[in-house]
Amino acid sequence: MRETVLRVHGRDEMAMKLLFWELEQHLKSSSGASVVAIDNKIEQAMDLVKSHLMYAVREEVEVLKEQIKELIERNSQLEQENNLLKNLASPEQLAQFQAQVQSGSPPSSTGAQPPAPPAQLAAQNSGPSA
Repeated sequence: MRETVLRVHGRDEMAMKLLFWELEQHLKSSSGASVVAIDNKIEQAMDLVKSHLMYAVREEVEVLKEQIKELIERNSQLEQENNLLKNLASPEQLAQFQAQVQSGSPPSSTGAQPPAPPAQLAAQNSGPSA
């Protein structure tokens, strides 16, 4: 027999307890006439479990949709930043980067200054504004 754990709260929890209590009472009295009532109670309990599970799944889907939306936005920001950095980099820097990517080695620290943030690079390359 497979056991499933459900988290039921509030009104649903009370309804589930009542249904299972009534089911237990019917099983104790188990006359032929109560079989139909037991089947009805089981069906009600299954419907309640189904509705609770559907609610939980819908809630999880909404959370996942929001995470996907945030990841798409972050990816777009990173692509824009990447394009900006590519446009601001000198051909020598791009060649050096390509060589490092192809060799799989991390960027070297051969006395080169760390790259400036994109906003600072844009300000430096825009020239005097006068």
